[in-house]
Amino acid sequence: MADVIIAGGGPTGLMLACELRLAGVDVLVLEKLAARTGESRAGGLHARSVELLDQRGLVDRFLAEGTALPLAHFAFMHLDLDDFPTRHPYAIAIHQSRIEQLLEDRAIELGVRLRRPAAVTGLRQDETGVEVEITGEQGTELLRADYLVGCDGGRSTVRKLTGIAFPGTEATLTALLGDVELTDPPAEVVFGPEGRRENGFYMNFHSEYPGMYRIITVEFDKVTDRDEPVTVETLSEACAKIAGTDFGMHSARRLDRFSDACRLVDRYRDRRVLLAGDAAHVHFPSSGQGLNLGLQDAVNLGWKLAAVVRGQAPDELLDSYHDERHPATTRMLDNIRAQTALWPAGPHADALRGVFADLVESEDGNRYLGGVISQLDAYYPVDGGHPALGRRMTDLDIKSPSGQTRIYELLHAARPVLLDFTGRPHLRTVLDGWTDRVDLVEAEPQDDHWAFPVIGDLPAAAAVLIRPDGHVAWVAATAADGAGTATPESDTAGLVPALTRWFGPAAAHRELDAA
Repeated sequence: MADVIIAGGGPTGLMLACELRLAGVDVLVLEKLAARTGESRAGGLHARSVELLDQRGLVDRFLAEGTALPLAHFAFMHLDLDDFPTRHPYAIAIHQSRIEQLLEDRAIELGVRLRRPAAVTGLRQDETGVEVEITGEQGTELLRADYLVGCDGGRSTVRKLTGIAFPGTEATLTALLGDVELTDPPAEVVFGPEGRRENGFYMNFHSEYPGMYRIITVEFDKVTDRDEPVTVETLSEACAKIAGTDFGMHSARRLDRFSDACRLVDRYRDRRVLLAGDAAHVHFPSSGQGLNLGLQDAVNLGWKLAAVVRGQAPDELLDSYHDERHPATTRMLDNIRAQTALWPAGPHADALRGVFADLVESEDGNRYLGGVISQLDAYYPVDGGHPALGRRMTDLDIKSPSGQTRIYELLHAARPVLLDFTGRPHLRTVLDGWTDRVDLVEAEPQDDHWAFPVIGDLPAAAAVLIRPDGHVAWVAATAADGAGTATPESDTAGLVPALTRWFGPAAAHRELDAA
């Protein structure tokens, strides 16, 4: 018996497992592969993902093994993040295989249980939990948990077993990827628009495997069955067709196929079964969003699921996972479709790329597209009038009674934080019923304003309630906000509903309900 079973030991599943364990939830991760393949589909972490790792005190581990680079781009048009209010205006170039290993190391540190090989082959849920059928080295077993989360990839067994629909757009092109040896390697790396041709585009760069190259081809005029096998000959023919040469490729270590099919589940939840990562959404890998979207899913879901499992919040809190992540992912998938439309060569696509190139060069265009691609403009609608509500909290330097710190260091334990910038005792009184779940920090900001991407600078506030995922759940009304003279009643207005909405009823209320 486990509190939560996670199907899939990739980056999304491991990140979710870490989030749950920080809250004391018993987690079992099931991975169908007996061992990691060492292959990397993704090759980097965008700025908001870097911030999420910073919020958990993990960013230095990833920086030690990766390289910080200004890699944000829209259809390979460079985006400048230097003016965005973040300590991390860059991506970390790091192979997925290392991301997975670092997250697995952290999960084990936290006490996550991991079983491999163990494939989910069936499930049945009732009002009290989920019965999961798995197949592994010991044959077929039945396990039980309060909740099951499918993080088992684009062909998710969990999604299919629950019957959750997976609507979207069909493939219009075929892409091949291979890590191969080359007898006649190219003189220069091709990674961007210079590889565009009328019948497709290609890329070549050094593989993560020593002495090998990664060759990627995209054929605009060809759609093949996704189950059709990929061979060195298949890749060679596609490369020669587009690039005019196959560079003498041979001895493949990895061969794969993907397309621009773009799909998103119609619901992230079916009662006690939830989906995250590629199990919930698939798309063409423009600007490298897949793994990053999965990490966003995990950090949004983790604290909510933990609160429900521990009886601190009602089951309805889990509905907000779909309500927040579905529109955010829809927006990203539309952005990816737009990038794909810019790839074909020809007068119309070239003209469209020219228009976007001008937009990217403009301040407003760079801010908009840079916010989307980096995910620094991640926003979840929250009731209330303050424009910061629902947005990510920037990592301000603050001075607290315990000394100089910064906001993201306060989030390492994945607990919500109520920042009090005024030192008013009534805030502590209001928070009394939530001190088991919410940390109160009296602080003095070292900046005279907040800065949020897209909406500009905001005036300092009297107090801010920050969710464990770093998003703003409540802001105190102050005179600076145009609310007139602040009073104990005005600058705590809405705090109790916000605490109850996101973190469950006050402890005394929970005890009465239980009685």
